[in-house]
Amino acid sequence: MPRKRHTLLYPILLLASLLAQAAPPHGLRLDVEGAIGPATRDYVIRALHTAADEQAELVLLCLDTPGGLDSSMRDIIKAILASPVPVVTYVYPNGARAASAGTYILYASHVAAMTPATNLGAATPIPIAPAGTPPEEDKSGKAPRGSTMERKVINDAVAYIRGLATLRGRNADWAEQAVREAVSLEADKALKLNVIDIVAPNVDTLMQQLDGRKVLLPGGERVLNTQGIQLERLTPDWRTQLLATITNPNVAYILMLIGIYGLIFEFAHPGAILPGVMGAICLLIALFAFQVLPINYVGLGLILLGVVLMVAEAFVPSFGVLGIGGITAFVIGSILMFDTGIPGFSIARALIGAIALLAASVLAVTLGLIFKARRRPVVSGAEEMIGALGEAIDERGMVRVHSELWQTTSSIPLHRGQKVRVIGRDGLILRVVPENSSERRESS
Repeated sequence: MPRKRHTLLYPILLLASLLAQAAPPHGLRLDVEGAIGPATRDYVIRALHTAADEQAELVLLCLDTPGGLDSSMRDIIKAILASPVPVVTYVYPNGARAASAGTYILYASHVAAMTPATNLGAATPIPIAPAGTPPEEDKSGKAPRGSTMERKVINDAVAYIRGLATLRGRNADWAEQAVREAVSLEADKALKLNVIDIVAPNVDTLMQQLDGRKVLLPGGERVLNTQGIQLERLTPDWRTQLLATITNPNVAYILMLIGIYGLIFEFAHPGAILPGVMGAICLLIALFAFQVLPINYVGLGLILLGVVLMVAEAFVPSFGVLGIGGITAFVIGSILMFDTGIPGFSIARALIGAIALLAASVLAVTLGLIFKARRRPVVSGAEEMIGALGEAIDERGMVRVHSELWQTTSSIPLHRGQKVRVIGRDGLILRVVPENSSERRESS
């Protein structure tokens, strides 16, 4: 009986093996467009894990980026270097670029490809070379000079990209130029200089050129089988899209302001609940975004100071000094908060201007109400009694003013029911005169 079972299983296993061999290879396609940030990092790393679980033939990373955050870029490169599935980075479509962080990712990939009319390079760390400030040169006219920190960062970036170039057998000298001199290169020249491996006009042609190509993986050498490969486009899920939204500097900036003003309103009007709850949620989300974004804490401090000064203007009679100072600190802090020069990671100037204009409008309305309230006649307190109209209760000097009985003095005798006007006050005794007396007219 056991022999019959083995006899029946053998053809089934053989058929399954033949079907597996006949099935076309499977791959994943990722489309990365825009700045490299925390959302891109999450998208790429999770996709590489999915490709490893599905035992995909390769991962095609279609790239079009102006650069991005160094931390996110390095995490992506670590995932590519450790991936058991080959990663083919393809600068696509026509007109795309792999600048700055994109150049590092291209060098780290198992296969680097570009489509015509694309470029790569300009890999100098942006904070080290601010716009409009060319690097100084030494006496030989070759090596850029700068502070010790600048040289450390530049040399670290050079060593990093040269290591990637050596690992993949690509042009390490040009990679160093891309970092030190921020040079760029178009697709055809990049192929001639051994910066990339393939130039292909479209994805189908790229797959044809990849077939039979050898790549080095952590587990050893592997020959790519891309004949008739089926590429599954993997789009970002809700988690990645949410992360991309909240790590947008403009969105994080707005969430922070909503959070701050929501909490201020809750503290000023205890029991409102909704502003406090929404403010706390928005502020926590904004703080999470700031944790992964390159923020300037001086700018953040100036924003908080500006908000405090603008709120204090409503409670402290400074005639606009606190409010104007608060708006100034707020605008300067907003500009400095994401002043990194990294593409895609700055606050839109139009947004800063709109919020500053809104704050100035609220401040103007608040000041107008304050000045208007100060011009109004006094309606309470001791000063309000002067000029108040009352009625004499008896001839002994008792007068009812504002439904209250007061002891009074008068140079003119009073009689019951007579209308009187308060002209002064001495402690708890009012000085009054008859409503139509000549003394009242003279005191007026």
